[in-house]
Amino acid sequence: MKINLKLFAMLQDYLPSEAKKTNMVTIDVADGTTIIDVITRFSVPLKMCHLVLVDGHFIPVEQRESRVFCEGETLSIWPPVAGG
Repeated sequence: MKINLKLFAMLQDYLPSEAKKTNMVTIDVADGTTIIDVITRFSVPLKMCHLVLVDGHFIPVEQRESRVFCEGETLSIWPPVAGG
């Protein structure tokens, strides 16, 4: 099945080069693929996955290993942000 992966801010560096302009890539995943599976596939450090959304819904840390995807969903990930 196909899902979309969107990585924001410095996490865009983990996307394939052709996806960096749009910060999104469409990928094929197997049935039963979890959020952690996708994060691992793209070698994104877990400590950098601060805000994780699937189709705009926040996914808490404790659900990221068990939450599986449905066709066409979008996984969006933001790193921790500091300001001043």
